[in-house]
Amino acid sequence: MTAFVVRRLITALVSIVLASAVVFAAVLAVPGDPAAIILGVTASPEALSALRTQLGLDVPPVERYGRWLARLVRGDLGTSLQFQRPVADLVRDRLMLSVALALGAALVATSLAIPLGVLAAVRRGTWLDPLTVLASQLGAAVPSFWLGLLLIILFAVELRWLPAGGFPGWEAGPVAAFRALLLPVLALGLGQAAVMTRMTRAVLLDVLRQDYVRTARAKGLGSTSVIGKHALRNAMVTLVTMLGLSLTNVFIGSIVIEQVFALPGLGRLALSAIGNRDFPLVQGVVLLYAGTIVFVSFVVDVSYGWLDPRIRYA
Repeated sequence: MTAFVVRRLITALVSIVLASAVVFAAVLAVPGDPAAIILGVTASPEALSALRTQLGLDVPPVERYGRWLARLVRGDLGTSLQFQRPVADLVRDRLMLSVALALGAALVATSLAIPLGVLAAVRRGTWLDPLTVLASQLGAAVPSFWLGLLLIILFAVELRWLPAGGFPGWEAGPVAAFRALLLPVLALGLGQAAVMTRMTRAVLLDVLRQDYVRTARAKGLGSTSVIGKHALRNAMVTLVTMLGLSLTNVFIGSIVIEQVFALPGLGRLALSAIGNRDFPLVQGVVLLYAGTIVFVSFVVDVSYGWLDPRIRYA
């Protein structure tokens, strides 16, 4: 198992390095002179030259990437041009909110999808199965931002039970934070739950057709034992993949939801940085999103080896 984890860790590190190269190249490919874009066409040549030096634009791209990568290793993401603060500090201030939003949405999606998917598969042929499939199709068809607007109209405007947007800060207490995050968590989680329900149902239906499940039933085992000890256990590798995809989807999807609900998270920070041509901040935030995806993929891969020992030697 140790050798398997080390191999996956090396793969993850290589992926992060490649992701950093892609992020740097994407920012480099933005047309125009970044200094002129930031200062405007009326800026003096001296100001443009000083800003190019500050941004490191006076050296070749390969050398600039090497310097940026060396700073990344030390945890230095550069300085934001818009806020004149270290990018790492800005990311740290916003990270907790985005992580709480993503984890809450993933928890909602998982808590709904797995029981409903299992129930639909076990009760196939009854009225519950097509009803679950129909509900999941409708849920998957509704965009998360549209669902968020509907939730705002219902619970914030009409019923006035919850705030329509904004975040009071963690210092306001857990109750205030919960009230502020409940609607965005539901907007993100319900759509993802619809997709996961269909996937859980499909995976479990395939497992229930296997010979070992029929053998377990022939031995006289009860439905709970057959589903819990045989079907779900053998479907866990696929379900873990689904959970990993769900977590990355809600984390990326939080960018739009943070705009809808005016939440000061990483998504709003990234969009603000793009709008203001704050290239160091754009690079730092995008790299964080890419690193999160790589980390989740690493955890999923390690889970494969723990759930199915045959994968360790593949």
